[in-house]
Amino acid sequence: MTVTVAVDANGADLGPGEVAAGAALAARSGTRVLLFGPAAEIHDPVEGVEVVDAPVSVAKAPEPARAVRAHPDASIVQAARAVAEDRAQALVSGGSTGSALAAGLFHVRRARGVHRPALALPLPIPGAPVLLLDVGANAEARPDHLVQFAFMGSAFARAVLGVDAPRVALLSNGEEPTKGTPDVIATHELLADAPGLRFVGNVEGTGVMGGAADVVVTDGFTGNVALKLMEGVSETLLRAVKEAAVSSARGKAGGVLLRPSLQGLRDALDPESSGGAYMLGLRRVGVVCHGRFGRKGFANAIDVAARGVREQAVEKTYEALDAAGALRGSPPSETAASVPSS
Repeated sequence: MTVTVAVDANGADLGPGEVAAGAALAARSGTRVLLFGPAAEIHDPVEGVEVVDAPVSVAKAPEPARAVRAHPDASIVQAARAVAEDRAQALVSGGSTGSALAAGLFHVRRARGVHRPALALPLPIPGAPVLLLDVGANAEARPDHLVQFAFMGSAFARAVLGVDAPRVALLSNGEEPTKGTPDVIATHELLADAPGLRFVGNVEGTGVMGGAADVVVTDGFTGNVALKLMEGVSETLLRAVKEAAVSSARGKAGGVLLRPSLQGLRDALDPESSGGAYMLGLRRVGVVCHGRFGRKGFANAIDVAARGVREQAVEKTYEALDAAGALRGSPPSETAASVPSS
């Protein structure tokens, strides 16, 4: 199955050329790429990559929703429209999260019955990735929103990450059901009775990295703070290990012996390995990359977006929500419905 991915080349820290290089890498695996960006900065297009000249960028706009509405010629808007018009089956952006979400909501649109989309990120934990959501789409979330996030995360973990029976946990300041804010406590009660969900209760911050669950659910404010803290700690530790390895002759000798193992650990912890955060709850697959990603990260983002299409991640997520009665205004159904096409 040939999948076409629409990619916004504007907004990346290293420029459109680096995104184009990532698109070229992804095209080698058989994915077709529609690349929207300034053609003058994208050189030597390769087979499988079609460049659409779209120099206008709203990646740095202070009000993303207004900018997306005001600039229909912006690269992210054109990319999202390509997905909405079925010229592509998935969306990838390296620009701002706000503009990507706004373009996705206005053009790709939410799946019917979904309250809000959520950003879900597979944390690069060696040996056992953990899906954390929401990591920035919604600063505040009601209990019914968090319940939907739980089902979306569980379905995605099965379809794309290959986890047979994902353990779902709720991020809180204690494992007891009574710990947390009123919304967290209310969400715990709802998830404990949710059919078709392997809910394992609350998890503290230490449990996120310790493998206590396969999917961890929280609001976008808390999730984003937790994510940035984890990224900062990982970078600091890796830098400290590197500095210690070159601080003395003995350290340098040991560093030579440990280099292969440390390189493997560094690769496993690299945020680029996950390909970025998934916009769950839309009618098509969407992936938002970190702006600092290089070509490898963008290639991974395109690859996982294409995999999400092939594995029918959106359809399976919607079916799980419908079967559990977690869609807005919808009771549980005996036969799961497919994602609406309009």
